[in-house]
Amino acid sequence: MVLKVLGQSCEGKCGGKLESCSCHATCVSLDNCCADYGEYCVDVTPYSGSIFGGTDFIVLKATFNESSQIICRFNDEIKTVGYVDTDSRGHCISPLLYETGLVPFQISTDNGTTFSRHGAWLSVHPGKLDPSFKATIINATQWQYYGTPKVGGPLDMTWNTSQVRAEKVNIELWGYMEKGDPYSESWQGKWEYLYSLGRDQPNSGAFRFVPKTAGKPFSDWEVGCLRISPSTHPDGTRNVQAVWTEDHALAWHLEDKFRQDSAVWALDKCKAWDQLEETLPDFLSEIIDCPCTLAQARADTGRFHTDYGCDMEKGSVCTYHPGSVHCVRAIQASPKFAAGQQCCYDHTGAQVLTDDSIGGSTPDRAHDWGSPPFVKPPRVPGFSHWLYDVLSFYYCCLWSDNCHYYFKRRPSSDCRTYQVPKAGVVFGDPHFITFDGVSYSFNGKGEYTIMVSESKELTIQGRTEPVILTNGSMVKATKLSAVAMREGTSDIIEVRLGNPQDHLQVLQNQTSLSFSEQSWMDLKGVFVFSPNPTNVTVMFPSGAGVELRLRGGTMTTTVLLPEVFKDFTRGLLGKMNGDPKDDLVTSDGQTESDQGNAEGLFNFGASWAILNESTLFTYDSEHLLNSYLHAPKHDASFRPVFSIPEDPNDPLGSQASELCSGEGSLYDTLMARSLEMGNATRVSFQSHRSVVEDLEPVVSCGWLSPPTNGKKEGTRYLQGAVVKLSCDSGYVLWGSEEHTCLGTGQWSGETTTCVAGMDHS
Repeated sequence: MVLKVLGQSCEGKCGGKLESCSCHATCVSLDNCCADYGEYCVDVTPYSGSIFGGTDFIVLKATFNESSQIICRFNDEIKTVGYVDTDSRGHCISPLLYETGLVPFQISTDNGTTFSRHGAWLSVHPGKLDPSFKATIINATQWQYYGTPKVGGPLDMTWNTSQVRAEKVNIELWGYMEKGDPYSESWQGKWEYLYSLGRDQPNSGAFRFVPKTAGKPFSDWEVGCLRISPSTHPDGTRNVQAVWTEDHALAWHLEDKFRQDSAVWALDKCKAWDQLEETLPDFLSEIIDCPCTLAQARADTGRFHTDYGCDMEKGSVCTYHPGSVHCVRAIQASPKFAAGQQCCYDHTGAQVLTDDSIGGSTPDRAHDWGSPPFVKPPRVPGFSHWLYDVLSFYYCCLWSDNCHYYFKRRPSSDCRTYQVPKAGVVFGDPHFITFDGVSYSFNGKGEYTIMVSESKELTIQGRTEPVILTNGSMVKATKLSAVAMREGTSDIIEVRLGNPQDHLQVLQNQTSLSFSEQSWMDLKGVFVFSPNPTNVTVMFPSGAGVELRLRGGTMTTTVLLPEVFKDFTRGLLGKMNGDPKDDLVTSDGQTESDQGNAEGLFNFGASWAILNESTLFTYDSEHLLNSYLHAPKHDASFRPVFSIPEDPNDPLGSQASELCSGEGSLYDTLMARSLEMGNATRVSFQSHRSVVEDLEPVVSCGWLSPPTNGKKEGTRYLQGAVVKLSCDSGYVLWGSEEHTCLGTGQWSGETTTCVAGMDHS
């Protein structure tokens, strides 16, 4: 009670720094937390779960009484009932949400009168959720085609029994539907309980049933999922502990008409969808164009990310894009209509177009991953996309053979207006290659502006620290140890060398993030992807991407900027404008024209030291406070060794000469006395060179149509590609039989037509 009287309690003050102690996340490492910090500013496990809700999570460190009546409140409005277990640990149940990302929650122990504990919950798109968090539908193809010719029989599903704390469970069907006029205030999405498939079933981890057709109004729900929850709750009780299947097309419960003639039923639905599309606004003009090649698509990580439904890293099971081996999605939804872009590629790396193949790239009226502020259509993650872009594909393409309707409304974007991003990189002890290709080294110690764009409001800062040898001694060279970045009013993302330095640590607004459960996080104004502890990619709404890789104890940072940044960048990575002569410009506008002048380059780099007023970094240790926050941002007393004279008697020298090829790798090996670090520098240099090659612009002539009453041979449309045209029997070809894509972006030859029954002579 003394702490509360003095006002030094964290109750209601999480994130703040008080007079004598702290309730900020940095207090743990600084060892200055208020005594009740862990009680009120809580961590939970697991920290993430499906957008559908139902995950039981434990509140760590805080203590609860057995008599506590726990209510958990999410986003200040959605309440779920929690409980206290026999170990006096508090539990919450996550709710059904219509958004992804970190959602704030509070906990009440007095049945909702006061909410004194605070934390954050990560709501995850079902397609991005780790499979262990989901119930599994066995033989998904059978479920999705159930009721079409020759598809029937029992359906099977399985789940991890530990995710439902009950001996008996109910199996329920829930459906998603949107009502109201599209793009109006009345447009709302809703998940509803429909009916139960089984009650008081043993929690065995498996369920089998033979589907029956549903009557009206249930059969009007065409997308949904199954929920497994304790039988102690009445049917359809919301926000109780549960595990869900992934959302899917509910072919297995559709009305009798579907089973009697699925193709006719689906064609009617397809035509109705086509007529609806006629009344909706055109979104195609505002979505980003696709990259021309698979190499470009995989390298442009600021704007495109792997589509989890067609991923060459995981076997290329491309259900909706037969013939493709890999698809990517545009990361950002379009600004006005929240639409998405999808781009698919075949085994040769060429883009697959819907005009040539059912497996072609298709745009989306509703972005699959949703988009801020979420909650309302078409921005509801996953579900709006199902209704407007996926169910219609079932109607027109999978349950009937009428894809021409679908592709009329969802045509592939060819890549004629796609513009590659430019890449700049920092690696080793630090070597820089600017956006325009200028290479130099800068071994200052401090905190510096890697790049800044005032007009685009993007800032990326880097911190360097001295290289420490394995024997603990310091050498006169530095390496990048942390990168912090922000765009506009986004969260600040910092990525830094962990402790020990065998992993990268990610911080959001000075709070450490864990990627142990999920690899993707939707945060405020930024997305972060970390598939493993040495690999982080940060993506901003402008299309800027920052890749951070840990190699040999050093951080490699690649910054990818789209064309909109041209002429609008400054800093250590130079001015992105295609002219290398103006890259080495100091913060006060002076140009260093001699790339071989090590002293001049050092002064150039030093000029980009940041100020404490503009720092984005976290200072959560005595070392960081003393060495960086309360010290000069550029340590003028640290003078690096600019070059190392070769010593023929140095055994490491000959080994390094054999190993090293590439920017700075020999210097790094000898300075750090480490072949591992030298090799990491070599790998980073080669990796950057590969990215630059992958992002070379290519010329596209666009799709070439076959003549009416004719056909074509060839589905490549980039410079040098040849397409051959011919006519059907009974028709004669006029014009050019062969067309070549020229460097001008035009097809060679004359227009080709097929004329009926005429003698060419």
